Amino acid sequence: MDATNTPSAKALDPLLDRAPAFFLSFGDDGRILLANATLLDRLGHSREELTGRHVETILTRSGRLFYQTHVFPLVKMHGRADEIFLLVETKSGEQFGSLWNLRRRDSDGVRIDCIILEVHERRKYEDALLEAKRSAEAANALLEQQSVVLSDQAAELEMQHQQLLEQAAELEVQTEALQLANEELTRHGEELERQRAAAREAQRAADEANKAKSEFLATMSHELRTPLNAIGGYADLLTGGIYGPLNDDQQQALGRVVRSQRHLLGLINDILNLARIEAGRIDYAITSVSLAAIVRELREMIDPQMDAAGLSFDVSVDDDVTLRADHEKLVQILLNLLSNAVKFTARGGRISLRSSAGASDGLAVIEVVDTGRGIPANKIEAVFEPFVQVRADSSAGSNQGTGLGLAISRNLARGMAGDLSATSEVGKGSTFRLTVPRQTP
Repeated sequence: MDATNTPSAKALDPLLDRAPAFFLSFGDDGRILLANATLLDRLGHSREELTGRHVETILTRSGRLFYQTHVFPLVKMHGRADEIFLLVETKSGEQFGSLWNLRRRDSDGVRIDCIILEVHERRKYEDALLEAKRSAEAANALLEQQSVVLSDQAAELEMQHQQLLEQAAELEVQTEALQLANEELTRHGEELERQRAAAREAQRAADEANKAKSEFLATMSHELRTPLNAIGGYADLLTGGIYGPLNDDQQQALGRVVRSQRHLLGLINDILNLARIEAGRIDYAITSVSLAAIVRELREMIDPQMDAAGLSFDVSVDDDVTLRADHEKLVQILLNLLSNAVKFTARGGRISLRSSAGASDGLAVIEVVDTGRGIPANKIEAVFEPFVQVRADSSAGSNQGTGLGLAISRNLARGMAGDLSATSEVGKGSTFRLTVPRQTP
């Protein structure tokens, strides 16, 4: 039986049914009422299979979450939503990006009509970024390998040249052999120069790839921050009662919106900070900083988190220690280390912040110690790589972020002539060790 002869298909105009864009209509309960043939063909579903099913069944897991927390509440409140990006999943399991324009209508029963366009640009940028990263890594590996080979060849050629010169001075009869050796040396030199030129080109390609990656991250971060800031602004207006009073349920829903907006904005700021660091656009205002003052500032921000998580917080620092550092960036590093300790330490655990004068190298040592779940030994260095997170089990999902905090913190520490390292034991906890230059008398 042809799906276009079903009653639901008759409700669609033939032009709309075969339009080059996807059309979908569903009720307030999310149950699909109508879908044009263009969408059915793309999804691989028959009209009978799709009609009556919930609209979330054609979305990916992340798409369903975004629909529940953002799209449906937005349409319910304003009656419309424009250019919403959602990932759609076909019957065969293929995923593709799409832009949704939704309108809520009440004329003949409440329903939501959608025009959906398949888009490829976002995936193109993601693929281009991945390819650029792979090219950069391959170029760097090739450059390092060639540098070692070239260095060995240069040393060997230099030794051969010297031997030939000594032999020429001692034995006249070896002149012909010396000439042949010199010709070989010339050929090796030309090959060496060609390899050096190739190495320079590989370095240039790697630099361009890294620059393209940084520019892409910075551009995308700025583009995403604009609508997120608008969301935060409107949420503040609603909270302030500009558009009328809110009941308790609305206040709670709005609070979730604000928390989600702030969380997303924080993630985007992390990405933008990493792009700035990699592009060398971070400035450091190095001044004399009191460690005791830094600790007081940190406690105002971290104590509420410690109390809410049911953790003990011990502080043991030297009151007379003065550091040479950027105040804002030092607070950022320590706040990130303490927040991570809170995230990965179970209720009833203990977190410590302690300092020591360090060795005679002019560096002070600040340590953040927790009794959390710890990090496997083979993953210690990996946690300082961008976008890397070490999860001990599936329960770590609530602690997800960009995986940039420790990478940014280490870069900031090294930018202030210090460093950041870690030691850990699974099941017993972790120690993060920050070194910062001390104020000399």
